[in-house]
Amino acid sequence: MASPGTWADDEDLDVEEALALVKENPGRPHGHPGPPHGDPGHPHGRPGPSHGDPGHAAARATAGGRQGAPNGPAEPHEPSDSPESHHATPWPEARSAAERAARSAARAARRTPVSVPLDAALGLTLAAPLTALTDLPSFDTSAMDGWAVAGPGPWTVRDEGVLAGHGEAAPLTDGEAARIATGARIPADTTAVLRTEHGRTDDRDRLHPTREVVHGQDIRPRGQECRSGDQLLPVGTLATPPVLGLAAAAGYDTLTTVPRPRVDVLVLGDELLTGGLPHDGLIRDALGPMLPHWLRALGAEVRTVRRIGDDAQALEQAVTTCDADLIVTTGGTAAGPVDHVHPILRRIGADLLVDGVKVRPGHPMLLARLKDDQHLVGLPGNPLAAVSGLLTLAEPLLRTLAARPAPERYTLPLRDAVHGHPYDTRLVPVVLREDGAAPLHYNGPAMLRGIAAADALAVVPPGGARSGQEAELLDLPWATAGIGVCFT
Repeated sequence: MASPGTWADDEDLDVEEALALVKENPGRPHGHPGPPHGDPGHPHGRPGPSHGDPGHAAARATAGGRQGAPNGPAEPHEPSDSPESHHATPWPEARSAAERAARSAARAARRTPVSVPLDAALGLTLAAPLTALTDLPSFDTSAMDGWAVAGPGPWTVRDEGVLAGHGEAAPLTDGEAARIATGARIPADTTAVLRTEHGRTDDRDRLHPTREVVHGQDIRPRGQECRSGDQLLPVGTLATPPVLGLAAAAGYDTLTTVPRPRVDVLVLGDELLTGGLPHDGLIRDALGPMLPHWLRALGAEVRTVRRIGDDAQALEQAVTTCDADLIVTTGGTAAGPVDHVHPILRRIGADLLVDGVKVRPGHPMLLARLKDDQHLVGLPGNPLAAVSGLLTLAEPLLRTLAARPAPERYTLPLRDAVHGHPYDTRLVPVVLREDGAAPLHYNGPAMLRGIAAADALAVVPPGGARSGQEAELLDLPWATAGIGVCFT
C-alpha cells in the first residue's frame, strides 16, 4: 500500500498545474470556460464509495411521496435498470469530471497563496518551497548526555557543566572535560563527547573512558542537516506534522500555502430532526453532524451548515447568494415532488456536468457548475449514498482545488464474495486484515453501521467479486493515519 500523501506517477502534471494556477496574480474571472479542460483519462486516486439510492433524505422512508431505498448487502435493481436505459456517467469518468471541473475553476478563480501560522497549516499544500532560514543545527551540539572532552584521557572534570539553552561555555584545554547535556552547545576545542555510560571516575575524581574515543563522536556539527538557503521541501508538499516540525526547526513562523477551498453545506428535508429520538415520521439528520468533519478531512474550509428543509424558494436563494467555492446539498437530487435541486439548477442556468453516476449506493448524485469558479455537488439523502457522492465527486474536486497529491491506488484480496449490481460499480465497507479485506454487513444506502466500523471501501465491479479476488480499495481518511485524520 502506498503511504498517504504521495503522488502517483501520472498525477504530477495535475498537481503542478493546480499549483501554477494558484500562484498567478488574482484577476477578473474569465468568460465561460466551455467544455471542461484537462485530460479525461483515467480517474485519479482511489474510487469513492457509492451505491444506488432512489431515496431523498437520511433513511428516507415514504415521507412526501418519496420511496425509500432498499437496505441489505445486495442492492436489488429497479426494473428500469438496463444497459439501454441506464445513462448515468460511469463512476471513474465521474471522478475525472470532478477533477476537470476543479482545474477549470482554479483557472477562473486565480486564487492567491495565503500565509498561515504553523498551527493552522496542517493538511495544506506548500505554495512556496521550504528553504532553510538557518543552519541546522545552528551550532555544534552534543548528541548525548555525558562529558565534552579535549585531548586524550584521563581528564580533569570542571565544576561547571554545560546545559542546553545556555550561552557558549569557555573553551576546553587538553586533558579537561565538562559535564554536558544533550542539545547543549559544544565548548570550543572539544575533541569528542564521551557518553555517560562510557566513562568512569577514579578515586582522584579523574575521568577515564571505558572504550575508545573517536574524534568528533556524538557531536552534531553545525549545518549537519542543512545549510541556510538549502531547499528542504519543494512546492506541492503536503504539510504533515513532521513538515510543520521541520519548518519550525528551520526558523519559520508561517508557511505560504494553497488556500483551503471554501464549502457551504445545505441540508434538505422537512423530516429531519436535530435532536432526540425519531417519532411521528420524523428521523434524525445523520448528514449534518457528519459531513462538515468529513469535508474538513478532505481539506476544505467548511464555513456553514444550513438546514433548508424542502423549501424550494429558500434553497434557490441560498444557492444564488452563496460565494463559496463549493456548495454541497443533501437530498433532493431525485425526481420526487419535493426534490427541488434539478429544477433550481435549470432555472438559474447551471451547467450539469454529472447527472447520475453508475455506482451503488448513490447513483442520483450530481455535479453542476454554477459559475466559472463555483460548483455544486448534490448528494443523495440516504447516509451511505451521500458518503458515496461525497467521495465520488466532492473529494476529487476539493483535492484538485487544494493542489493535494492524489493517493496511489492499491488492491487487496477480498476475504468473502461480494454481490454486485448488474451494471454499476458497487462500493462496500471493509475492514483490512493481513490477508485481505473483509466485507462488512449493514451496507445498504440508508445505513452507517457498516462504514462506521470500516477501514476502507472496496470497489466491486458490475456482477460482483468472488472470494480471493483482488479489489481496489479507497481508504477512509481516519483509517490511514495520514493527514486526513485532522478534522479541524
